[in-house]
Amino acid sequence: MMLRKFGTLIFVLSFTFLASGKEVSIKATSESLSTKKEKCTYFVTIETTCTKGAETSNHVSLRFGDENSNDILVHHLNSKHVRRVDPLEPQVLDDIPRKPFQACMMDQFQVTGQCVKSPICYLYLKLAGNDDWRPGFAQVQVLEGPHFSSNTFYFRRYLPRRVWHGSDLCDTQVTPFGLKRKRNLFGRKAP
Repeated sequence: MMLRKFGTLIFVLSFTFLASGKEVSIKATSESLSTKKEKCTYFVTIETTCTKGAETSNHVSLRFGDENSNDILVHHLNSKHVRRVDPLEPQVLDDIPRKPFQACMMDQFQVTGQCVKSPICYLYLKLAGNDDWRPGFAQVQVLEGPHFSSNTFYFRRYLPRRVWHGSDLCDTQVTPFGLKRKRNLFGRKAP
């Protein structure tokens, strides 16, 4: 009986608002409806080896992330160049914008993207163009969470052109037959 009276009361109140001609609207803010994606700042350090012909002037793309599928993709890493650092001492050589990926040099890049939730465990580089490039290593530092920064990813070979090349240290299991890794496929569209 009480439930029936409560339902009638709601009906009468809603009818009263409609009959009075007043427009009642309930608006939800966009912040409450959509989840905000946090943005984090990453410093990427890449060394180019001292081998003859190791430098490149071509576009380099970068892809890195964590084991939770937080994938950060940078199409033209060259445009994110911040500074050149001394390979022997971690000090800045200059703050003047210069051409990145020169032989025997270490370059730092600043990248902004979605935040990772666990340590960075994979990193891939892709070279687009006709000349060769031989990176020595790459490392990613997370400014908002240093404990999520990556280990050092070593290359020390000429990169193949127009394909992703790098290391994936996520989801490794030791089996009697060796290390078993989950394979990342990039570029495929989900059905």
